Amino acid sequence: MEKIAVLTSGGDAPGMNAAIRAVVRRGIFKGLDVYGVQRGFKGLIDGDFVKMNHGSVGDIIQRGGTILQCAHFEDFETVEVQQQMLAQLKENDIDGLVVIGGNDSFKCAGNLNAQGFSTIGIPSTIDNDMAGTEYTIGFDTAVNTAVKAVDNIRDTAFSHDRNYVIEVMGRHAGDIALWSGMCSGAESIIIPEADHDLEDVVDRIKREYERGKTHSIVVVAEGVGKGIGREVGKIIQEKTGFDTKVIILGHVQRGGSPSAYDRMRGSQMGAKAVDLLVKGERGVMVGLKNGGLIHTPFEEVAKEKHLLDLNVHQLARSLSI
Repeated sequence: MEKIAVLTSGGDAPGMNAAIRAVVRRGIFKGLDVYGVQRGFKGLIDGDFVKMNHGSVGDIIQRGGTILQCAHFEDFETVEVQQQMLAQLKENDIDGLVVIGGNDSFKCAGNLNAQGFSTIGIPSTIDNDMAGTEYTIGFDTAVNTAVKAVDNIRDTAFSHDRNYVIEVMGRHAGDIALWSGMCSGAESIIIPEADHDLEDVVDRIKREYERGKTHSIVVVAEGVGKGIGREVGKIIQEKTGFDTKVIILGHVQRGGSPSAYDRMRGSQMGAKAVDLLVKGERGVMVGLKNGGLIHTPFEEVAKEKHLLDLNVHQLARSLSI
């Protein structure tokens, strides 16, 4: 192992730059030449490699997004495309590749590994929806962004005796909704992992109104269904007659300076990925379990399913009575 490369793929997430920085500097520390691949797997096919040094990753740990940029790429399943990637890696004398991304990114990394090329994955997605790890880079920052937004909105909800339905990101998982709803004291939280009864949501709002509380917050995960935020808002408005507004936070949750936690985990996972390559490990994803770093084969990650702790959902319900 003499030359390695690193790329970011899929959606950007705060903390990716911390992981890039760690891969580059740990690699140099281990005596390796390190290259960055611009624009993910699309850049890999195009041979868009850039030599990285200490200065390449200076002053980036505090920046959101990714300095290597991302590009959605859906053709990685074809053998022809995989051969093009492998040809570029061979032409540039790359011995190992670190892929920072989510499930689809690791499918591509796994395909390359299956054809004999050493790859290591670092889980990075604000949705926190990956198996094989309790945490993915970007989740903490996204949750804090959502919590801050809900806190701000609640000020207006109180001032105007108004209900707000806030739709947060989470394409397949309700982690952001659950954590941000719990930590902001939302009166109801709707997630894809748990059954939801909109009549119950309406009844809770009515009971609170009878107690003298004239505003409420409902947090909804986008993964429950297309347009779910607007649907919930419409039903609440119709069945209660109370002024109800819908806010879709959208991609504001992706950006911003990463939290200290995301910087720490990004740094640890980046360094661990390099250490694994140097030791001869391949075809695995770095992950977090019980507070420590682990690594799991891509095949196992693909077979398993991310599980959300529904005990937190029950706790949130019991505290929002």
